[in-house]
Amino acid sequence: MSQPSMADVAKAVGVSKNTVSLALQGSPKVAEPTRKAIVAKADAMGYRPNPTVAHLMAQLRQNRALGYQGTLAMINAHKARDALTRHPTLPAYVQGANQRARQLGYQLDEFWLHEPDMPVARWAAIFRARNIRGIIIIGMMEHNRLPARLAPLWDEFSAVTTGVRTRDPALSFACSDQHALALEAFEKAVALGYRRPALVLDGVIDELIEGRFTAGFLTGQSRLVPVHQRTQPFYEVAAARLDRSVFSKWLETNNPDVIFTLYHEVQRWLHDLGLQVPRDIGLIQYEWRADHDQWAGMDQRNDLVGKAALDMLISMIHHHERGVPDHPRATMIGCHWVDGSTVQCQTPVSARAS
Repeated sequence: MSQPSMADVAKAVGVSKNTVSLALQGSPKVAEPTRKAIVAKADAMGYRPNPTVAHLMAQLRQNRALGYQGTLAMINAHKARDALTRHPTLPAYVQGANQRARQLGYQLDEFWLHEPDMPVARWAAIFRARNIRGIIIIGMMEHNRLPARLAPLWDEFSAVTTGVRTRDPALSFACSDQHALALEAFEKAVALGYRRPALVLDGVIDELIEGRFTAGFLTGQSRLVPVHQRTQPFYEVAAARLDRSVFSKWLETNNPDVIFTLYHEVQRWLHDLGLQVPRDIGLIQYEWRADHDQWAGMDQRNDLVGKAALDMLISMIHHHERGVPDHPRATMIGCHWVDGSTVQCQTPVSARAS
């Protein structure tokens, strides 16, 4: 039995083929009751778009300016209401998501997860009134669980997260490849001649990303550093901010010659201890940023993470994927090394050994 065509679906519903095409793309040009009827009939008939035609149409759309396609919700999940503009990391996600949305003809309306007096019924009513069918969540920096009271939203609307994977509910997500990042940074440090790399990372952040920075660091350590030269990761960043001796004791015990970290303040800690960067110790930033471009480190390209999350969300909408998925998808974005003055070009290990 042959697969039903778009024309077959149009005939069954009693609309034009163009209306079916627009409805299956999620276009707001088709009234919601009509769209639902078309989608239901297409599913019942087993209609599947021709992948070759879909690819060609996507190429055609890329060569002309797209008109308005719909509205999506961007939820700021950070405790700070203004985090999407003032946080050191999150604006890059927002920039990428907004850029991709504009390219594809979508508008992003911003919301704050912690808005007081916002029961789930109010969230859903606003989304329906604005014809929002997809949600991108940005800024989960303290935990990887969403409020249980909002569960009905994930059932009704397509949703993805950026930066971290959620556990409850387990939604599809886009993030940088933190394990590969940490391993590549380790390999770069060893290539520069460093022999005792160390990791300084807040334990809360490490837990949030399921230990992927630590895993990459430990993988590099086990492959490239003899046992007697290995250091212990330092996770007490919050405690060190209150009592610097916590950090200085760890530093004295481990005696690293280069530190991987997310925190620019570590340079000040070292300076207060009388150490100069990079003369006495090197620093490598796991999240290189243009506003601290003198640092060496790994550029996570969080703008590309935002774009990838937006692409995932629109794909889910077009494929009518709602609810918490049985098998969440992940899109990971690769990183690249950026040279900087916080490391020095030392004698390579191979040359020293010879």
